[in-house]
Amino acid sequence: MKRKVIIKSNLTDISNFAKMIPTRLAHFENGSSAPIPKEYAVNKLAKLIHPEILHLTVKDIVPRGESAKSFILVSSDDTPLAPFIAGQYLTVKLSIGDSCVTRPYSLASTPNDARNGFYNITVKRTSEGFVSDYILDNLKIGDKIDAYPPEGTFTYEPIRDAETIVGVAGGSGITPFLSIAGSIADGTTDAKMILLYGAKNEEEILFRDELDTLSKNENISVVYVLSDSKKKGYEHGFIGAELISKYAPEKYSLFICGPKAMYEFVGKEVEKLGLRHKFVRFELFPSGSDADKIKGFPKDMANLKFNITVKKDGKETVIPCISNESILVAFERAGIDAPARCRSGVCGFCRSKLISGKVYIPEDTDGRRIADIKFGYIHPCSTYPLSDLKVKIN
Repeated sequence: MKRKVIIKSNLTDISNFAKMIPTRLAHFENGSSAPIPKEYAVNKLAKLIHPEILHLTVKDIVPRGESAKSFILVSSDDTPLAPFIAGQYLTVKLSIGDSCVTRPYSLASTPNDARNGFYNITVKRTSEGFVSDYILDNLKIGDKIDAYPPEGTFTYEPIRDAETIVGVAGGSGITPFLSIAGSIADGTTDAKMILLYGAKNEEEILFRDELDTLSKNENISVVYVLSDSKKKGYEHGFIGAELISKYAPEKYSLFICGPKAMYEFVGKEVEKLGLRHKFVRFELFPSGSDADKIKGFPKDMANLKFNITVKKDGKETVIPCISNESILVAFERAGIDAPARCRSGVCGFCRSKLISGKVYIPEDTDGRRIADIKFGYIHPCSTYPLSDLKVKIN
């Protein structure tokens, strides 16, 4: 069957286009005969801002009480340090024995400090701190380490956030607030901060001198909260809805960073405040062990041993794993250099293909895209084995 097709055209457009051809040919004739550059300036700039890896040297180590140290890191190869937004973290890469591990540490330094050539991360000893213990006991001035460039979403956004940040910090969770407060003090961040900092006692308050200095700025105030002792000039107890409401203005964004126990307590208290979801920000909490303590984990599957067949770079390796520990932890124990950054199921850097097997993924740390869920991709950092598995590392 024949169909009649009518094509309408604008003859004026065709005529104008034809007139452009001589002009364009003239530009080609008069153009430079120099060879096309191998790398454009914009690409060089992109590599400086977003490098694949950072090569760093420990320039100084500052003790922070009995259980923590600050590590001042500078470039090992004179490459400018990657810029960042106050509140972001740095992921360090380490080889410990036969294990290849990564750990994210919030930057205590400011974006201006990075422009001046240094980062500051603070490491605190914990009861299950395999990597933190190694860093505190072994890292020395002059040692070289590699790290992934800064990233993270625990940052102030003026379009999204209220003018005032109410910060809730516990232990070494004070570090991103130091960065944010420092950027407020130097004018990089246009905001105000009311910081509630919880510690067991006065001796466990990290960065006391720095915080007292920052609190002299009219846009920053610091309230110390002691859980195990009562002392004049300090609040007492745990930081909850009542204490937050006591110091918070009418409109504010709530930023929370601290140990897991504090997250569990404050998380319930936040509901009492009636804040919109966009005004509440929890810093990422690295997962990896004690899955049986996570709500929803099948209790009859605790502490079971399985094997993972790992496909990487065209090779297959069989490694052991335990149901209580994440697949990423199994990779690290076996000495497999697997990609990882946030360790919280959010950034997607460790994204891998689950070829076969059954796993458990906590709902609150399942940061996968809908397509990844549909086609069987997982984030090993927040995924726990419930059977023998076969996994392909991307």
